[in-house]
Amino acid sequence: MRSLPSTRARIFSVSIFTRKAFNFYEKSPRHVSEAEAAKIRPRLPKRVEAVGVFVDAPTAKVAALCKSLKLDAAQLHGDESPEIVAEVARSFAVWKAFRVDPDFLLGTLEEYPEASAFLFDAAHAGQYGGTGRRTDWDVARSAAVGHRIILAGGLNVENVAAAVRIVRPYAVDVASGVESKPGKKDHGRMREFIQEVRRGERK
Repeated sequence: MRSLPSTRARIFSVSIFTRKAFNFYEKSPRHVSEAEAAKIRPRLPKRVEAVGVFVDAPTAKVAALCKSLKLDAAQLHGDESPEIVAEVARSFAVWKAFRVDPDFLLGTLEEYPEASAFLFDAAHAGQYGGTGRRTDWDVARSAAVGHRIILAGGLNVENVAAAVRIVRPYAVDVASGVESKPGKKDHGRMREFIQEVRRGERK
């Protein structure tokens, strides 16, 4: 997989942007139920991709939710094996997430050839994203040369332009960096964030 020149900002809960994530991880403050997702999904504009976020969920559950909600992709954010990713990828696009530190082995990505993209999040024991900590940009930059890398971890209005300029990711993923409190988006900061993403692309 090769990275694309234009970075896509994935800011959740705002239909004017390109993707909407439904977080089905029950321990997350951003968790949504299937019933809640089912109410939102039909209202999304056609240009917005719907993505389900799962953490070590049974493949049958992932497949059932992706099918019933007509999701465009499954983001597997736990410790899923290459075999699990391959199984889900037979029916749906899969974005495999990794918790990345300076010692992360890029060869790991080659073990997941069926993944459509890789999300790089900050490494933090016992937590699966949303920590507000920064991912190692040097590792992400190396990975982005030959893979679709979705950069997450500690991104905000103040640093996302630099992140885009340095890493050149396929997309950026933000949650806590544009929230007024966990799960509550600040629309003003979201607009600023998008502006900064575009500024980073121009450099």
